[in-house]
Amino acid sequence: MRRRDVLKSTGLGLAGVALARPALAQTQPEIIWRLASAFPKTLDTLFGTAELFARIVGDATDGRFRIQVAPAGEIVPGGPAPLDAVSTKTVEMAHTATYYSWGKDPTFALGTAIPFGLNSRMQNAWMYHGGGIDLFNTFLAKHDVYGLPGGNTGAQMGGWFRKEINSSADLAGLKFRIAGLAGTVLSKVGVVPQQIAASDIYPALEKGTIDATEFVGPYDDQKLGFLKVAPFYYYPAFWEGGAMLHFVINKGAWDGLPGSYKAVVRAAAQAANCDMQARYDTVNPQAIRDLVAGGAQLRPFSQEIMETSFNAAQETYAELSGNADFKTIYDSMIAYRGDAYLWFQVSEYTADTFMMTMQRAGKL
Repeated sequence: MRRRDVLKSTGLGLAGVALARPALAQTQPEIIWRLASAFPKTLDTLFGTAELFARIVGDATDGRFRIQVAPAGEIVPGGPAPLDAVSTKTVEMAHTATYYSWGKDPTFALGTAIPFGLNSRMQNAWMYHGGGIDLFNTFLAKHDVYGLPGGNTGAQMGGWFRKEINSSADLAGLKFRIAGLAGTVLSKVGVVPQQIAASDIYPALEKGTIDATEFVGPYDDQKLGFLKVAPFYYYPAFWEGGAMLHFVINKGAWDGLPGSYKAVVRAAAQAANCDMQARYDTVNPQAIRDLVAGGAQLRPFSQEIMETSFNAAQETYAELSGNADFKTIYDSMIAYRGDAYLWFQVSEYTADTFMMTMQRAGKL
């Protein structure tokens, strides 16, 4: 018997089939969450990643699970405040860099970036397939938080300096706005780290309250106007070879979600995680052209600065090995890093290096 005849004989027309979807949809609860971003709306790539995440969740649930995104300062300030607000369930979730909370426990830094850690591809591989998500969530659970990767900037720039930095001796006494565990590492080579919110960096640099600042990269740095007051633009940010953001969710709120909504959140977070770096890789090339045309003086950190800082980082990690949470996650990450660089230098590095020589020869 044909399918059409079966539907007729059972009394089910096409209208009956169409009615089934809304009936099933109504078995899912209506939920509204608030998401506190650690970033202002003006930083549209950072803030926009949370908006994209919320839009995907809403679309995938036919609007039954809605997430309201608030910029830094609307519900809570930036910095460590969004994660704290999630921990206390002031809000259900946040979009942030967990290393803002490193002062509470240095293990938080491992969720974002540490000096001479992983690049963005390595972070994704380690998080999704190397056990990183589970390891980090074992730690986050102690703070009533569940986390998922939520974006990556890729390798950042080393920042804006009011004067040239030629050797590690030039770092002595330098008041440098720098976030996360990197400040502790660089303090070993004489830097005086400063924790300053994004909105306060420019006036502090202009007045000479600080001597240098790092933030993200060309696109965001151009928006913040640092070129006007600090012409020397150094690279790379060896402390953030790939800065990973997270969507952090109150653990009770997460545990209370239906399984289908958890699946949507995981998928939306992974989509947003991919989208952020894709967008940065699209907008940064033009931004760095504009900055150089505007007078930015690009400078690489010297080999001596890199090696001195590398040694300081290893000393710092040895000191932190007494923290069991830090050691467990760090050891897993670093074991993967060794394998990843072994592979990358065979294929990726070789292919990229050749293409870069072709670009310098004017053939691209």
